[in-house]
Amino acid sequence: MWFKNLKVFRLSAHWAKHWDEIDQALSAHRFTPAGDLSAVSQGWVPPREDDDRLAVNVSGQLLLAMRMEKKLLPASVINQEVKARAQIIEAEQGYRPGRKQIKDLKEMVTESLMPRAFTIARDVRLWIDPVNHWLVIDAAASSQVEEVLSALGKAMHPYPVEPLRLNQSTANLMTSWLIQGEAPDGFTIDPDSQWQSGGDSAGVIRYAKHAVSTDDITRHVENGYQCTRLALTWQDRISFVLTDTADFKRVNPLDILEERAKADGALNEAEKLDTDFTLMTSELNHMLAAIMEVLGEERE
Repeated sequence: MWFKNLKVFRLSAHWAKHWDEIDQALSAHRFTPAGDLSAVSQGWVPPREDDDRLAVNVSGQLLLAMRMEKKLLPASVINQEVKARAQIIEAEQGYRPGRKQIKDLKEMVTESLMPRAFTIARDVRLWIDPVNHWLVIDAAASSQVEEVLSALGKAMHPYPVEPLRLNQSTANLMTSWLIQGEAPDGFTIDPDSQWQSGGDSAGVIRYAKHAVSTDDITRHVENGYQCTRLALTWQDRISFVLTDTADFKRVNPLDILEERAKADGALNEAEKLDTDFTLMTSELNHMLAAIMEVLGEERE
């Protein structure tokens, strides 16, 4: 159950909640499926199937999950139905429907088709570390992160989240590592990167499983490009892609961690989730501490 994407925040300085207080706060915003006429529904769900709690405490680390449910109603289906009904109206009244009629007709068609729309649900997981004051969201899209933060704000008072404060530009650092051909201690550079230029017509150059040559790096820098994504490995244990916004993509535990997980033997699903979560939080705690020192995180 390793998180694949890490959007990292800090718990606010006034954080002092116990896990059962969090569970109680989230319970007022528990997920309920969207009704026939609702296009979207979201709320908190239990992270473990065998446990009804919304905040699961595993060795002092908290696991949460928020479900986002959306109904898919293609515009082409709506437009086809609107066109068919508009033709009937035209035949009845003797002239084509006006803009307001079409608008009202579209709203009526959407409402009538909504109960038959396809439903897709996605769970977004959160890790809260009350000891080291991390709050990490496993989401690739910024829209999902914003929805989770909004939901946290509605459930928890005072607001528990603070953004990272970094005194180094991540893009500048990644570019300098490539120029020097060396990453900070404990990290190695992998052959995946993305370069982007500034300005209104920003260009993008991507390298996939291809190391950038010294000549290419020099040319990119001279042309105003910076590295905005860089694949790295920490301590031969975890590989990831670091972005210019200090997000972590494609987080992947390497063989040594997978072998440790397999050594746990035959476990049921709940025990396996607890073991994986404990292993993940322990390793990511060390990795995040190391990378935040490199990025120059400022803490109160």
